[in-house]
Amino acid sequence: MAEDLRFVVKSVVGEENFIDMFPNRSNNYCCGGGGGFLQSGLPEARRAYGRLKLEQIMATGAQYCITPCHNCHAQVHDIGEHYEAEYHTVHLWTLICLSLGVLGENERTYLGPDLAEVGL
Repeated sequence: MAEDLRFVVKSVVGEENFIDMFPNRSNNYCCGGGGGFLQSGLPEARRAYGRLKLEQIMATGAQYCITPCHNCHAQVHDIGEHYEAEYHTVHLWTLICLSLGVLGENERTYLGPDLAEVGL
């Protein structure tokens, strides 16, 4: 499954723009937002747990962190803002739609200025 997802991401962003995290695949770190933790009402504990994921993201040096699900997106975005990280969090579907030329103007909230007007 991990290879299928990498194929999709590389097809959408270009292989030269793909930066993998380490560790990855079945050894990757959880972001800390799933399993109901995102809605638990314990933001400081959730952010502390997510710190490991934040460090993993930051080690890539990437400008964007692509997330496949809503919980991961919300958590990765939140820890980035909370710890003042310099990356954008973007849904995988946003990039798929952008690559197909069907992303609407109102669906570009999480894109940086380099991508916000692509295809308009």
